[in-house]
Amino acid sequence: MTLSKFRVPLPAFIAGSVVYMELILRIFTSRDFWSVGLLLVPLFACTVGLAVYALATRFGEKGARITAAITLCLLAVLFSTQEIYYSVFNSFLIAYSLTAGGTDQVIQAGILENTINAILRGIPAILLFMLPVILVLCPLYRRYVAHKKKPLKITFAWLGAGVACHILALLIILLMPSVSSIQSGMFDPNRSVNCFGLLRTEVLDIKYNLLGIEQEVEIEAEKPIDPVKPETPPVEEEKPPQPNVMDIDFEALKDETDETYRLMNDYFSSRQPSYKNEYTGMYEGYNLITVVAEGFSPYAIDKDLTPTLYKMRAEGFNFENFYTPIWGVSTSDGEYTTCTGLIPKSGVWSFYRSSNNYMPFCLGNAFRANGMKNTYAYHNNTYTYYHRDLSHPNMGYTYKGMGNGVEKYVKNVWPQSDLEMISGSVKDYINSSEPFHAYYMTVSGHLRYTRIGNSMSNKNWDKVRDLDCSDTLKAYYACNIELDLAMEKLLSELNAAGKADKTVIMITPDHYPYGLEQDTDTYAIWRELLGRDVETEFELYKSCLLLYCQGTKNPPTVEKYCYSVDILPTLLNLFGLEYDSRLLIGNDILSTEQGLVIFSNGSFITDRGKYNATNGQFSAFKGQEFASDEEKKEYVKNLRAIVNNKFKMSTKILEKDYYGYLFGKK
Repeated sequence: MTLSKFRVPLPAFIAGSVVYMELILRIFTSRDFWSVGLLLVPLFACTVGLAVYALATRFGEKGARITAAITLCLLAVLFSTQEIYYSVFNSFLIAYSLTAGGTDQVIQAGILENTINAILRGIPAILLFMLPVILVLCPLYRRYVAHKKKPLKITFAWLGAGVACHILALLIILLMPSVSSIQSGMFDPNRSVNCFGLLRTEVLDIKYNLLGIEQEVEIEAEKPIDPVKPETPPVEEEKPPQPNVMDIDFEALKDETDETYRLMNDYFSSRQPSYKNEYTGMYEGYNLITVVAEGFSPYAIDKDLTPTLYKMRAEGFNFENFYTPIWGVSTSDGEYTTCTGLIPKSGVWSFYRSSNNYMPFCLGNAFRANGMKNTYAYHNNTYTYYHRDLSHPNMGYTYKGMGNGVEKYVKNVWPQSDLEMISGSVKDYINSSEPFHAYYMTVSGHLRYTRIGNSMSNKNWDKVRDLDCSDTLKAYYACNIELDLAMEKLLSELNAAGKADKTVIMITPDHYPYGLEQDTDTYAIWRELLGRDVETEFELYKSCLLLYCQGTKNPPTVEKYCYSVDILPTLLNLFGLEYDSRLLIGNDILSTEQGLVIFSNGSFITDRGKYNATNGQFSAFKGQEFASDEEKKEYVKNLRAIVNNKFKMSTKILEKDYYGYLFGKK
């Protein structure tokens, strides 16, 4: 057959175009290109492509061409939008965001500039996505694509092939529990796109997050990671160690008719609590200032560039194995984990969703329940961003941001100054005769890390100008110098008021600085930082937790593996506030409970080793090897059950307002 006589069947062209777009998106966004998704994505894409063909072929030659062009153009726009969004936020745009005000946020407070830059950088990807549309519209389409109307039986035959592809994909998923869980109890858009492709993910996203269809809830059998060993009390102390629990009569809830509530009651009542320890109430009666710092990381701490942060880390608690996993709604979810001790529900804005829930363990509410009146929250960007004007007051704070108070002392540049925010807001509480708690969400460390377009990097450029590193790193250091100056000002004000020795300061990132990733060579800056390639499953998220109080003698070094979800229970215990450790997903880092770090894709780290959900492999740490393969297998199976249950229960706490139900506040 000569080339001039060769014609591609229309269904093959359309299905191939959809598969092509999925693979292009995979190339630009996937960190695990060669996973099982490379098999599943084409199968689901063929299903969609052949369904489009079945529609197009009913309209005759001209109608089929127009239908194919319109459909492929819409798909190209969808894929292009997702690639651009991912390049800015490191996650995919979810349907929920469109209904929650996400579109408005893109044009607010400097994000528009980042979006425009992302569009310009994404032009090559956009052109690649548009290629099938261009082919449909050019003369070559008529010559090489068989687009004439076919008999109905031929259409059904191709449609049957699409159904067969779909069924085959579902059968493969059934044989892989870790993959199957993504479209049932642990739906996560990023994992879903990698495993199933964008179009299948859009269906699941609409199903779970837009239509509100509840995901399956089934608690897996689990055992404690290791038996909890409470610390032995001193000889003179007669009472045994006390668990951090509240007086909750779960027995009275045995007749609960709501199946989900009943399941949750059984789960939480059977959980092993953590115990009070030598650090319980260590800071009772002290003031507390907590900071979730935008894009912060251990690499922003330097003896010369950021001396105050360096001092706080050197003289404070030392958490050697602290991680900050990234979640679907990067900054907001980073805040949510820190403030609630819960894992965010993937596919929604968990913090926004929680604003109508009863949240007794959030620090603002916990302190107020203990009699504190001065509880404040601040953010130096638009106060309604991510609907913080709803979520933060619900945590028990008097909340101020740009637009409802902070603009009085913070200039409206991008990004805004942490120093200006601290300098202006500290006056609200520093002279109080009673204890206070202030919470800050900063913005000075926000991407992009360039001198032009980042006002904080430009402001502090002279301090980094002569560093022997790339301009990207210089800009990153420079904008974090602003956070250091803010902490210097804060400590100065506390000392002047005579309150530094009675004020605890906690600082942690919202997420790792993914703004350091590059367009062409993604991890080039990380190689520059580390002098080698960065390991992207775990090491990329290794972070820092600063916990500092001037005058604290011999703060401990903690080797336990821990993460941002553990911060809330740790602070509740340190300040002697009443809480129930069974009801939080995180654990008190200073307790004897074994360490556990959970990542959004189901990977985890324990004190014994690391489990990579991408390849299903567990690597034991040196000295923590297992006596047999069977023991290792059982250990991993149990840990996966624990992790899956934590994901499910954290989601249900949010969806069902469980605390409101449990404490009669619903």
